[in-house]
Amino acid sequence: MTANLPRISIITTSYTIDRFKDIIELLDSIQAQSYKNFETILVADKAPALAEKIKSHTHQRGYSNISVLCNEGERGLSSARNLGIGQASGEIIAFVDDDAILFPNWAEETAKAYAEDSSIIGLTGPILPLWEDESMAWFPKEFYWIFSCTYWDWTRPTEVRNGYGTNISFRKEAFDQCGYFKTNLGVIGGWQGPGGEETEFSIRVKQKTHKRIVYHPNIVVKHKVYRYRLTNSFIQKRVYWEGYTKAMFTKVYRSDSEAVLSTEHELVRRIFSHLVPSSLKLLFSRPKIALSRLWVTIIVLACAAAGYLNYNLHNLRSSGRRP
Repeated sequence: MTANLPRISIITTSYTIDRFKDIIELLDSIQAQSYKNFETILVADKAPALAEKIKSHTHQRGYSNISVLCNEGERGLSSARNLGIGQASGEIIAFVDDDAILFPNWAEETAKAYAEDSSIIGLTGPILPLWEDESMAWFPKEFYWIFSCTYWDWTRPTEVRNGYGTNISFRKEAFDQCGYFKTNLGVIGGWQGPGGEETEFSIRVKQKTHKRIVYHPNIVVKHKVYRYRLTNSFIQKRVYWEGYTKAMFTKVYRSDSEAVLSTEHELVRRIFSHLVPSSLKLLFSRPKIALSRLWVTIIVLACAAAGYLNYNLHNLRSSGRRP
């Protein structure tokens, strides 16, 4: 049944030995996959001690089909992923975060989806939050993207603009035809800056190949959400750079700016048609949760707008004009 399905190269990156426990739990979930035609490539970004520790552990555990690389070139998530892409042998190249856990049928569902539909150039799927503490589950689903989880409720395969790097894959031809991730985008050493490398690559791939990126509800991972990711400082920084990056994309892809922001426009509609009304309804029965959700909504909208406007102001100044 799986004899003719494509081989998958699963790439994950990490930059700190503090994530060692998370990495091992991810690797365990990869080893437990029902579909075995895959390789794992782990790239330690400027972290040789981490690379050596993982090599030692995986050797002791007898893990198969795993390569551990150390990125000694340009620092950053995109650069580390690009190193992994260059070493990949699979027909499908997939990316998962170092603090994710794959469902046991993740690889099988990924391979089947590609084999069954040649119009698909990329796949993504549900990224479910794995809360550090269940008390964090009050957080609005509309803002799960802040920690790279999905808020989509679709039960059927649906075309999307892009997926998140916690759970995304592409046919190898996407990289052969369109190049790799842009290294001026993507997190460097855990600090936020202009992100959106998967979004930019997805837009570029769809424009050049005229094929589809599809959200498939059967391709599921869990993503650990640590408590610090719900703090005001983390949310403000993360959302500011999201707004900044999307303003950058509207300039780069000016001829297709409506499509570039299609996901954000739909999300804003959902915030005002569902999140705000449902939070207001909770004011009397669960006031703490209601106020927390409304406060987060204000922070997100304000910081996204600030990032978007700041990029445009910076762009005006650098072009020699004044607003």
